[in-house]
Amino acid sequence: MYVRRGSKAERSDRAFGAVMRRLDQRGVAALEFCLIAVPLFTLIFAIFDFGRYTITMQSLRMLADASARANMIKCYAPTVLQSQSPSTCTSDYLADADKRTIAPFLYGAGLTPTVTTSVTTSASGSAIVVTAQQSSFAMLMPIWGTKLNAPSVSTNIPF
Repeated sequence: MYVRRGSKAERSDRAFGAVMRRLDQRGVAALEFCLIAVPLFTLIFAIFDFGRYTITMQSLRMLADASARANMIKCYAPTVLQSQSPSTCTSDYLADADKRTIAPFLYGAGLTPTVTTSVTTSASGSAIVVTAQQSSFAMLMPIWGTKLNAPSVSTNIPF
C-alpha cells in the first residue's frame, strides 16, 4: 500500500516509530547495572575481607612482639645474667588487660587470641618462639579458601 507524503497515516507511522525507539531504551540502565553489580560487590567485599585479614595479621604481629619483649625483660635477661639457660622462659608474661591494650581489634566480638611460648632447637641454635594466633578468625569470602583462616604469627628470640 502506498502512503502519500505528508498524509495523516505517514505522520502516525512516524510518531509510532519514535515511541518505539524511546521504549527500546527502557531498562538498559537496569540491565547494565545487573551486569556490573556482581563483579562490583564481589570486589567491594573482597577488599573489605582482605582488609580485615591485614588488620588481624598486624595486630597479631604487635601482640607477638610485645609478648616477646615482656619475655625478654621478665625472664630471658635475668636468666642469662645468672649464666643459666633461658630455655625455662616459656610462660606468657603479658596480662590480659595489656593484651587488650596492645591489640584491641583482636578482642572484638568476643574473640580471644592465644599466645604461646616454646623453645625450639635446630642446627643453627636454639630459640624461644612466641606465637600469637587467632584460631576463631575466618574469611567471609569463599574465594580465598581456608588457607587464610586462623592466622598465626611467630617471633623468635635466639639464644
